Amino acid sequence: MDDTTDDSEHVDGRRARGEKRRAEIIEATLAVVTRDGAAGVTHRTVAKQAGTTTSLSTYYFATLDDLLVAALTSVADAYTARIRDIIDTPGDKLTGLAHLIAESAGPGRERALAERELATLAARRPALRPVARRWRENIAELATTLTDDPAAIAALVAASDGLCTAILLDNAPADPDHIQAVLQRAVRN
Repeated sequence: MDDTTDDSEHVDGRRARGEKRRAEIIEATLAVVTRDGAAGVTHRTVAKQAGTTTSLSTYYFATLDDLLVAALTSVADAYTARIRDIIDTPGDKLTGLAHLIAESAGPGRERALAERELATLAARRPALRPVARRWRENIAELATTLTDDPAAIAALVAASDGLCTAILLDNAPADPDHIQAVLQRAVRN
């Protein structure tokens, strides 16, 4: 093996370790939000949760906004992928959305509450707003596969958001059939 190959493998290994550490810090951020709320997120609490140093946390995420944006982005990316699957898969789109809402807001409620808290925090932290809007934008894209009526699209987006909030905060049922019925009423009205 020549020196170029050795250097390339060394760089790839460092990059992989860096991405792994970055992902661990993001997961730790979500864990801190779950346990302490968004107000509990500091570089120190996240580093402790991740089992790393504060300096490493600030190396990857210079500010708290950077850290919160990364955590919210990881959540938004997961939902974007799931909604893309619903859009791209033949079948009843509302059933797919109902199951997604039931899964994301139902079991594992603590993590879902953390995700919702980060999205709510966006109202006070401008850096988070573009990421927080992704849920609504993705649902709107899904809605356009069902109808071209702007009022129905807006109603479906509002119903989806409202259902998530109701399930999480009011302990409403996370039953996909109930959720689907609410979504169908939103599209029809």
